[in-house]
Amino acid sequence: MNKITRRQALGTTAGALTVLGIAGATAHAAATDSRAATTPAGTVDEVYQGRRIQISPATGGGHHGGHHGGAGMPIVRIDGRELHVMRNADGTWISVVNHYETFADPASLARAAVRELQGAQLAPMQMGGM
Repeated sequence: MNKITRRQALGTTAGALTVLGIAGATAHAAATDSRAATTPAGTVDEVYQGRRIQISPATGGGHHGGHHGGAGMPIVRIDGRELHVMRNADGTWISVVNHYETFADPASLARAAVRELQGAQLAPMQMGGM
C-alpha cells in the first residue's frame, strides 16, 4: 500500500500554492503592463467607488496660477472637479481633503479623497492674490 504521509501532503499543498501564487503574480503583472501601455505616462483615468478619478501631468506653467511651484504638478480631478494637491519636500503628497495625511503618489491621494468625501462633491478653491 502507498500511504501518503502528512509531511508529503503538506509538501504537495505548499508546492501547489506556490505555483498558484506565481501564476497570480504573472497575471497581475500582465494586466498592469497592458494598462500602462494604453495610457500615457503619468495619466490615470479610473472609476473608484463610483467616482471618476483623472490625473494628468501639468503642462506649461502649472495650475492654480502657478503657486506651490506649479510646474510639474499633476492635475487631479474627481468627477471633473479639480482637487488641489501639493507635494511635500520628502516626496509625499497631500490635498485639501487630506491635509494632514501623506500619500506616496497622486493616485493613492485621490482614492483617499474619494473615501473621505463620502459622496460629497468637491467645492471649488478660491485662490486669491494679495
